[in-house]
Amino acid sequence: MTRTEPPSRSPLTREAVLGAAASLVIQHGPQALTMRKLAAELGTAVTSIYWHVGNRESLLDALVERTVRELGDIRPRGRTPAERVVSLARALRRELRAHPHLIAMVHERGLTERMFLPAQRALVHETHAAGLRGARAAEAVRAVQFAVIGHLLVERNRERAPVQRPGEPELWSAASAEDDPALARALSRPPDAERVFTASIRALVTGLLDS
Repeated sequence: MTRTEPPSRSPLTREAVLGAAASLVIQHGPQALTMRKLAAELGTAVTSIYWHVGNRESLLDALVERTVRELGDIRPRGRTPAERVVSLARALRRELRAHPHLIAMVHERGLTERMFLPAQRALVHETHAAGLRGARAAEAVRAVQFAVIGHLLVERNRERAPVQRPGEPELWSAASAEDDPALARALSRPPDAERVFTASIRALVTGLLDS
Protein backbone atom coordinates (compact mmCIF):
# COMPACT_ATOMS: atom_id res chain seq x y z
CA MET A 1 0.00 0.00 0.00
CA THR A 2 1.45 3.35 -1.03
CA ARG A 3 1.46 6.03 1.64
CA THR A 4 0.28 9.47 0.53
CA GLU A 5 2.54 12.30 1.61
CA PRO A 6 0.82 15.31 3.24
CA PRO A 7 0.73 18.41 1.04
CA SER A 8 3.75 20.63 1.59
CA ARG A 9 3.09 23.99 3.21
CA SER A 10 4.28 27.12 1.47
CA PRO A 11 7.42 28.49 3.10
CA LEU A 12 6.81 31.24 5.62
CA THR A 13 7.81 34.71 4.47
CA ARG A 14 8.17 38.07 6.18
CA GLU A 15 5.27 39.47 4.14
CA ALA A 16 3.04 36.57 5.19
CA VAL A 17 3.87 37.26 8.84
CA LEU A 18 3.16 40.98 8.44
CA GLY A 19 -0.10 40.27 6.59
CA ALA A 20 -1.34 37.96 9.34
CA ALA A 21 -0.26 40.43 12.03
CA ALA A 22 -2.08 43.26 10.27
CA SER A 23 -5.25 41.15 10.07
CA LEU A 24 -5.12 40.45 13.80
CA VAL A 25 -4.66 44.16 14.59
CA ILE A 26 -7.47 45.22 12.22
CA GLN A 27 -9.89 42.69 13.71
CA HIS A 28 -9.02 42.86 17.40
CA GLY A 29 -6.68 45.81 18.03
CA PRO A 30 -2.93 45.94 18.85
CA GLN A 31 -3.44 44.39 22.30
CA ALA A 32 -4.54 41.14 20.64
CA LEU A 33 -1.27 40.83 18.74
CA THR A 34 0.97 38.39 20.60
CA MET A 35 3.74 36.29 19.10
CA ARG A 36 2.04 33.12 20.31
CA LYS A 37 -1.33 34.06 18.77
CA LEU A 38 0.35 35.08 15.53
CA ALA A 39 2.23 31.80 15.35
CA ALA A 40 -1.01 29.89 15.91
CA GLU A 41 -2.67 31.92 13.15
CA LEU A 42 0.12 30.99 10.74
CA GLY A 43 0.42 27.39 11.94
CA THR A 44 4.09 27.75 12.76
CA ALA A 45 6.42 27.96 15.74
CA VAL A 46 7.00 31.17 17.66
CA THR A 47 10.71 30.89 16.88
CA SER A 48 9.89 31.15 13.17
CA ILE A 49 8.09 34.44 13.80
CA TYR A 50 11.10 35.81 15.66
CA TRP A 51 13.40 34.73 12.85
CA HIS A 52 11.38 36.66 10.25
CA VAL A 53 10.45 39.85 12.13
CA GLY A 54 12.34 39.94 15.43
CA ASN A 55 10.55 40.64 18.71
CA ARG A 56 7.09 42.15 19.16
CA GLU A 57 8.35 45.75 19.09
CA SER A 58 10.21 45.09 15.85
CA LEU A 59 7.03 43.53 14.48
CA LEU A 60 4.98 46.60 15.40
CA ASP A 61 7.59 48.88 13.79
CA ALA A 62 7.45 46.78 10.62
CA LEU A 63 3.64 46.96 10.61
CA VAL A 64 3.79 50.74 10.92
CA GLU A 65 6.24 50.99 8.01
CA ARG A 66 4.00 48.73 5.94
CA THR A 67 0.98 50.91 6.66
CA VAL A 68 2.91 54.05 5.69
CA ARG A 69 3.94 52.43 2.40
CA GLU A 70 0.40 51.30 1.60
CA LEU A 71 -1.01 54.79 2.12
CA GLY A 72 1.67 56.01 -0.26
CA ASP A 73 0.11 53.88 -3.02
CA ILE A 74 -2.98 56.10 -3.33
CA ARG A 75 -3.30 57.40 -6.89
CA PRO A 76 -5.63 60.11 -8.26
CA ARG A 77 -8.30 59.44 -10.87
CA GLY A 78 -10.22 61.80 -13.12
CA ARG A 79 -9.76 64.14 -16.06
CA THR A 80 -9.48 67.47 -14.23
CA PRO A 81 -7.43 68.60 -11.23
CA ALA A 82 -10.65 69.00 -9.21
CA GLU A 83 -11.81 65.46 -10.01
CA ARG A 84 -8.39 64.06 -9.13
CA VAL A 85 -8.22 65.95 -5.82
CA VAL A 86 -11.67 64.65 -4.87
CA SER A 87 -10.60 61.11 -5.79
CA LEU A 88 -7.48 61.44 -3.62
CA ALA A 89 -9.54 62.65 -0.68
CA ARG A 90 -12.05 59.82 -1.04
CA ALA A 91 -9.31 57.19 -1.33
CA LEU A 92 -7.50 58.61 1.70
CA ARG A 93 -10.69 58.51 3.75
CA ARG A 94 -11.35 54.89 2.74
CA GLU A 95 -7.83 53.79 3.70
CA LEU A 96 -7.90 55.60 7.03
CA ARG A 97 -11.32 54.14 7.86
CA ALA A 98 -10.23 50.63 6.91
CA HIS A 99 -7.21 50.59 9.25
CA PRO A 100 -8.02 52.58 12.41
CA HIS A 101 -5.84 50.51 14.74
CA LEU A 102 -2.89 50.55 12.37
CA ILE A 103 -3.25 54.30 11.85
CA ALA A 104 -3.29 54.76 15.64
CA MET A 105 -0.03 52.80 15.84
CA VAL A 106 1.51 55.07 13.20
CA HIS A 107 0.45 58.10 15.24
CA GLU A 108 1.82 56.66 18.49
CA ARG A 109 5.21 56.17 16.87
CA GLY A 110 5.37 59.77 15.67
CA LEU A 111 5.11 58.98 11.96
CA THR A 112 1.79 60.66 11.12
CA GLU A 113 3.36 63.45 9.06
CA ARG A 114 5.43 60.96 7.09
CA MET A 115 2.32 58.84 6.52
CA PHE A 116 0.47 61.77 4.96
CA LEU A 117 3.43 62.99 2.89
CA PRO A 118 2.69 60.94 -0.29
CA ALA A 119 -0.94 62.12 -0.31
CA GLN A 120 0.22 65.70 0.25
CA ARG A 121 2.64 65.45 -2.66
CA ALA A 122 -0.12 64.13 -4.91
CA LEU A 123 -2.32 67.04 -3.81
CA VAL A 124 0.51 69.49 -4.52
CA HIS A 125 0.79 68.13 -8.05
CA GLU A 126 -2.94 68.61 -8.66
CA THR A 127 -3.10 72.10 -7.15
CA HIS A 128 -0.19 73.10 -9.37
CA ALA A 129 -2.06 71.66 -12.36
CA ALA A 130 -5.00 73.87 -11.38
CA GLY A 131 -2.74 76.94 -11.44
CA LEU A 132 -2.24 77.46 -7.70
CA ARG A 133 1.22 78.27 -6.36
CA GLY A 134 2.90 79.12 -3.09
CA ALA A 135 0.78 79.83 -0.03
CA ARG A 136 -2.50 79.33 -1.92
CA ALA A 137 -1.44 75.84 -3.01
CA ALA A 138 -0.29 75.00 0.52
CA GLU A 139 -3.61 76.23 1.93
CA ALA A 140 -5.52 74.02 -0.52
CA VAL A 141 -3.43 70.95 0.33
CA ARG A 142 -3.93 71.38 4.06
CA ALA A 143 -7.61 72.25 3.74
CA VAL A 144 -8.27 68.96 1.94
CA GLN A 145 -6.16 66.97 4.42
CA PHE A 146 -7.85 68.56 7.44
CA ALA A 147 -11.29 68.03 5.88
CA VAL A 148 -10.60 64.30 5.50
CA ILE A 149 -9.35 63.97 9.07
CA GLY A 150 -12.13 66.10 10.54
CA HIS A 151 -14.82 64.14 8.75
CA LEU A 152 -13.34 60.88 9.98
CA LEU A 153 -13.33 62.13 13.57
CA VAL A 154 -17.02 63.05 13.29
CA GLU A 155 -17.82 59.64 11.81
CA ARG A 156 -15.93 57.79 14.54
CA ASN A 157 -17.60 59.90 17.24
CA ARG A 158 -21.05 59.11 15.87
CA GLU A 159 -20.25 55.40 15.65
CA ARG A 160 -19.00 55.26 19.24
CA ALA A 161 -21.62 57.52 20.80
CA PRO A 162 -24.29 56.01 23.06
CA VAL A 163 -27.85 55.77 21.77
CA GLN A 164 -29.25 59.29 21.66
CA ARG A 165 -32.56 60.05 23.40
CA PRO A 166 -34.26 61.82 21.80
CA GLY A 167 -32.74 60.83 18.49
CA GLU A 168 -32.88 62.62 15.17
CA PRO A 169 -36.27 61.15 14.14
CA GLU A 170 -37.85 62.72 17.26
CA LEU A 171 -36.00 66.01 16.94
CA TRP A 172 -36.94 66.86 13.37
CA SER A 173 -40.41 67.78 12.16
CA ALA A 174 -41.77 70.15 9.54
CA ALA A 175 -42.06 72.85 12.22
CA SER A 176 -38.48 72.47 13.45
CA ALA A 177 -37.25 72.44 9.83
CA GLU A 178 -38.88 75.81 8.99
CA ASP A 179 -41.88 74.19 7.29
CA ASP A 180 -39.73 72.06 5.00
CA PRO A 181 -41.08 68.50 5.48
CA ALA A 182 -38.70 66.98 2.92
CA LEU A 183 -35.77 68.46 4.82
CA ALA A 184 -37.18 67.15 8.11
CA ARG A 185 -37.52 63.64 6.67
CA ALA A 186 -33.97 63.71 5.33
CA LEU A 187 -32.48 64.95 8.61
CA SER A 188 -34.41 62.37 10.62
CA ARG A 189 -32.70 59.54 8.75
CA PRO A 190 -29.13 58.36 9.52
CA PRO A 191 -26.65 60.23 7.34
CA ASP A 192 -24.94 58.53 4.42
CA ALA A 193 -21.38 59.35 5.50
CA GLU A 194 -19.83 58.60 2.10
CA ARG A 195 -22.35 60.82 0.31
CA VAL A 196 -21.98 63.66 2.81
CA PHE A 197 -18.20 63.46 2.57
CA THR A 198 -18.19 63.48 -1.23
CA ALA A 199 -20.56 66.46 -1.40
CA SER A 200 -18.49 68.34 1.18
CA ILE A 201 -15.13 67.65 -0.43
CA ARG A 202 -16.41 68.56 -3.91
CA ALA A 203 -17.72 71.89 -2.66
CA LEU A 204 -14.46 72.56 -0.81
CA VAL A 205 -12.25 71.64 -3.78
CA THR A 206 -14.35 73.69 -6.20
CA GLY A 207 -14.02 76.72 -3.97
CA LEU A 208 -10.29 76.25 -3.42
CA LEU A 209 -9.32 75.66 -7.05
CA ASP A 210 -11.65 78.23 -8.61
CA SER A 211 -10.94 81.09 -6.21
